[in-house]
Amino acid sequence: MRKSALILPVVAVFAIAALSSIFIVDEREKALVLQFGRVIKVKEDPGLGFKIPLIQQVVRYDDRILSRDIDPLEVTPLDDRRLVVDAFARYRVDDVERFRQAVGVGGIEFAEDRLDSILRAQTREILGSVASNDILSSDRAALMLRIRNGSFSQAAALGVEIVDVRLKRTDLPRQNLDATFARMRAEREREAADERARGNEAAQRVRAQADRTQVEIVSDARRKAEITRGEADAERNAIFAAAFGEDPEFFEFYRSLNAYRKALHGSNSSMVMSPDSEFFNYLGSDMGVSAQAQ
Repeated sequence: MRKSALILPVVAVFAIAALSSIFIVDEREKALVLQFGRVIKVKEDPGLGFKIPLIQQVVRYDDRILSRDIDPLEVTPLDDRRLVVDAFARYRVDDVERFRQAVGVGGIEFAEDRLDSILRAQTREILGSVASNDILSSDRAALMLRIRNGSFSQAAALGVEIVDVRLKRTDLPRQNLDATFARMRAEREREAADERARGNEAAQRVRAQADRTQVEIVSDARRKAEITRGEADAERNAIFAAAFGEDPEFFEFYRSLNAYRKALHGSNSSMVMSPDSEFFNYLGSDMGVSAQAQ
C-alpha cells in the first residue's frame, strides 16, 4: 500500500510533464519554441510538437493573410493639389523567426505599427511623384503595385510579406472641396448667365423682327387702304361729276342738304349770317335756285 501510494504521485507528475511537453500547431498558424527568450525551434507544419516543460515555451503567430487599414493621410502630387488618401494592405507573417527577432514581445500590434510607418512613407513618396489626375483616375493599379514593391524589402526585414496594397478612397481635403464646389458653382452660374444673355439676345432679335414685320404689314395695309380710298373717292367724284352734268339742280340741292346737315346740329350754339344769304336758298324757296333766278 505504501509503494502504490508513492507511485501514484510520481505517475501523476510524469503525466503532467508529458502533457506539458506536447503542443499542437493549427494549420492556420506557425509556432516558435523559445528557451529563455531565444528561438530553439520553428514549427511551421500543422501537427504535434514537443518542448521541455517549464524551460521552453511556445509562441504562436497567425499564418493567414491579414488586413491592415492605414489611417487617412494627406499627399501632395506634382501639381500641388493636395489629396487625402485612404488605403489598406494585406500581409502575412512569412518568416516567424525573423518576425520574432524584429518585434520581440510586441507581436502583431507592434509589427502593424511599423508596417503603417513603412506604407505611409511609401504612399507619400510614390503618389508625390505623379500628377493628381493619375491618382484620381480609375487606372491606378500601377501606383498601388509601386507602393507594394517599394514597401516589400522593408517589410521583409520584419519577417512580413506584403501581399497587396489598395487605395480605397482619394478625396480632396475638406477646405479644398469647399473651394472646388464654390468654383464649380461659380462656373455653372457664369454658364447660366451666358445662356440667359444669349437667350435675351435671341429674344430681342425675334422681337425686333416681329416689330419690323408688324410695321411692314401695317404700312402695306395702310398703303393699300389709301389706294382703295383714293380709287373710291375718284369713283365717287366721277359719279358726282356725271350726276352734276346730267342734273346740276339736283347736285346743287344735294350739296346744300349736306351743308345743312353738317352746319345745323346740336353742337353749334349759334350762327350769325344775313337772312338772304345764298346758304339758305333752298330753305327760303320751294322752287330751288333756278326758280328764284327766273
